[in-house]
Amino acid sequence: MLLVIISSLGDQLKIKSRVQLRKSKKNKLMDELVSTFGNSMSQLSDSKFETGTADEFTIILIGGKPLFYYDSVELIPTLRGALELELKTPTVVVDAGAVRYMAKGADVMCPGIVKADPSIRKGDLVIITEESHGKPLAIGRALMPGEAMKAESGKAIKSIHYVGDKLWNIDI
Repeated sequence: MLLVIISSLGDQLKIKSRVQLRKSKKNKLMDELVSTFGNSMSQLSDSKFETGTADEFTIILIGGKPLFYYDSVELIPTLRGALELELKTPTVVVDAGAVRYMAKGADVMCPGIVKADPSIRKGDLVIITEESHGKPLAIGRALMPGEAMKAESGKAIKSIHYVGDKLWNIDI
C-alpha cells in the first residue's frame, strides 16, 4: 500500500499521490457517513474513495474531490464537501459584517449570528453560512447551545476550517 504524501506549501496542501480504499474500508466509511450525515450520503456509494494524510488529519477524497477529513478522532466535512453535498444542518447563519472575519478564521461571536439551529448542543459540529446567499464560510464547534447563540455578547463557535485556510486551498 502506497502512502499519500502531502506537503505544506505556506497556506496550501499538495497531494503528491493517492491510495484507493479497499472495498471493506469504503463500506465502513460509507456506513459512518450515512450515520453521521444522513441517508443522502448513499449517493456517494458508487464513487471512488481515496485517502491521504496531512498534518493532524486524514483527507477523504471522493470522486477525486476532498469532501471530508478526519482530525485526530472525528469525521468532518470540508467546506468543499458542504458545498458539493449541500449539507445544511446543523447550520448557523451570520450577518454580512461577520463574513470578512470568518474568511480569516475568526471564531463566531454572538452579535454576528442572525439564526442558529435550535437543535445545536454544546460541542456539536456546525456549518457556518452567510446570510445573503446561504453559502458555507466555515465549519466550527459550538461553544454553547443553539438557542443561546443569539445573545448580546460572547463567543458562540470555535472555527476549525474556513474559506482561505490550507485545506480550502488544497492542490489536487
